[in-house]
Amino acid sequence: MDWAMKLLVALLALVAPGFSLENGLMRTPPMGWLAWERYRCSINCHEDPDNCINERLFMAMADRLAEDGWRELGYVYVNIDDCWMALQRDEGGVLVPDPERFPSGIRALADYVHSRGLKLGIYGDMGSMTCMGYPGTTLATVALDAQTFASWGVDMLKLDGCYSSSLERALGYPAMAKALNNTGRPIGYSCSWPAYDGGLPPEVNYTLLADICNLWRNFDDIEDSWQSVLSIVDWFSEHQDVLQPMAGPGHWNDPDMLLIGNYGLSFEQAKAQMALWTVLAAPLFMSTDLRAISPQNVDILQNKLMIRINQDPLGIQGRRVLKTKHHIEVFVRPLSKDASAVVFFSRRTDMPYRYRTSLGALNFTGHALYEAQDVYTENVISGLTRDTDFTVVINPSGVVMWHVYPIVGKESLPWL
Repeated sequence: MDWAMKLLVALLALVAPGFSLENGLMRTPPMGWLAWERYRCSINCHEDPDNCINERLFMAMADRLAEDGWRELGYVYVNIDDCWMALQRDEGGVLVPDPERFPSGIRALADYVHSRGLKLGIYGDMGSMTCMGYPGTTLATVALDAQTFASWGVDMLKLDGCYSSSLERALGYPAMAKALNNTGRPIGYSCSWPAYDGGLPPEVNYTLLADICNLWRNFDDIEDSWQSVLSIVDWFSEHQDVLQPMAGPGHWNDPDMLLIGNYGLSFEQAKAQMALWTVLAAPLFMSTDLRAISPQNVDILQNKLMIRINQDPLGIQGRRVLKTKHHIEVFVRPLSKDASAVVFFSRRTDMPYRYRTSLGALNFTGHALYEAQDVYTENVISGLTRDTDFTVVINPSGVVMWHVYPIVGKESLPWL
């Protein structure tokens, strides 16, 4: 980092309160559906009308969220990603949806999504072009684009960072926060800023990010593969001392979309991603075809106890507390009512592994009596103290996830 950029970062930190995002949104991690991982920039609607980026796709996904039980569980955002625009702004400089693929316009799409009890998200890029070459949001058009999105009834903005410089990002992301405030419409704000500047201090000022963004992408884009999931988990774990304290109500680290229901993960790996994203207090944005998703994957994504844990009001991000030579890792997330989420994660590829441990070995303190409910099987394990040895059997590339809570009597149990 050169001296000029250090000076700029320092100045931005001083003026951060002036850029504060004051929308009161996303006090728990946001949940919904996002187009990118499953549909990318598929725009050939003549050959594949049911699987291209057009208004019909987003209306269909809104229908599924509203009719198949997703909305009631908290999956309320229907988010457009790149490739929705025409290749040029109009004569007044306003962004224009592609007239063939979005003939009704974004305002009409937002109205439809709202009629289904849902919220609409849209995509922009803090640069000269979006990642796929559509019109970007420059410093000169920040206010115009914010007002345009608000006039369309948009509820969330994902602002990417392709084709931008460090200086443009350092000025543009806070400026968009201010511009969104000025519209008077509450619009959730997802920033890709840290992912373009290495994800770590001193290049990334997380104190400033927590003040101006509701969530932010820290690391690489997820790909539809187990290796991609592992690379993200590794990066978040290796840098948890920096990342974990910055997450909380209204401002979240975002490890990217859920792959569950696509092609790259096995059943065990799908369960593992859901559990790991939940223990990391991550936003839960599915990116799959909800018209064709299997019941098995629906069960993972609609697990009510999992969602309650993800949406815990304390909003504390979990941490990896143990990594063994047998390729077992343990993550713990503190929850309200003195409860915790514990994820036992196996990186083994041979056979189920019998892992013996105790709550004390996982940094539980005190003399409480605990129960644990297995989040996936719903089995309850009773009579646990911090010194009680127990064994969990973890499938290869899989997880066992427990909701652990202290008990005195049944009336004190969470979620009842």
